[in-house]
Amino acid sequence: MATINNLDVLPDDLPAPEDDGGADHLHNRVLPPLALPATDGSQVDLSALPGRSVVFIYPRTGQPGVAALVEHWNEIPGARGCTPQTKGYLALAGEFRALDCRIFGLSTQSSAYQQELAARLELPFPILSDEALQLTRALSLPTLEVAGQTLLKRMSWLVPDGRIVQLCYPVFPPDGNAAAMLACLRQTAP
Repeated sequence: MATINNLDVLPDDLPAPEDDGGADHLHNRVLPPLALPATDGSQVDLSALPGRSVVFIYPRTGQPGVAALVEHWNEIPGARGCTPQTKGYLALAGEFRALDCRIFGLSTQSSAYQQELAARLELPFPILSDEALQLTRALSLPTLEVAGQTLLKRMSWLVPDGRIVQLCYPVFPPDGNAAAMLACLRQTAP
């Protein structure tokens, strides 16, 4: 029987992902004009947004009381921690907003699936779906294959006016990512 984990708590023995260079090509990259469905019902084209945005990218969220995608999910470096990463951004959402910076989450899960997380955590920012892998392919984003699904490796971007100017890859620990990106944002603040 598959183990059901507490989504809010990171295991003490969580393996850290290694930097495989999979995101090196993204620094200073202009985002392609692609509209992605968002949990707030909108379509978001990150390349067309004026001003600053932070995009945090994760493999896939779990759901309370539901077994992980695979039994060994916790042993896959970088897989576990989507809910703590998201909660980090939730906790600091006001500080990002005060610096005129939008927040977006991004995964390859369907927008319908992502709705559960958005509702459960009462997120004040949308989660974007790249279920069709359009952005993933256009940018050659680093991925992992698990149980026949293409999942994004965890990373985050600081995007002013449609260009990635700062990125964090790999992200570890996931629950510290929002604070790290907020520090980057403050260093680049006008």
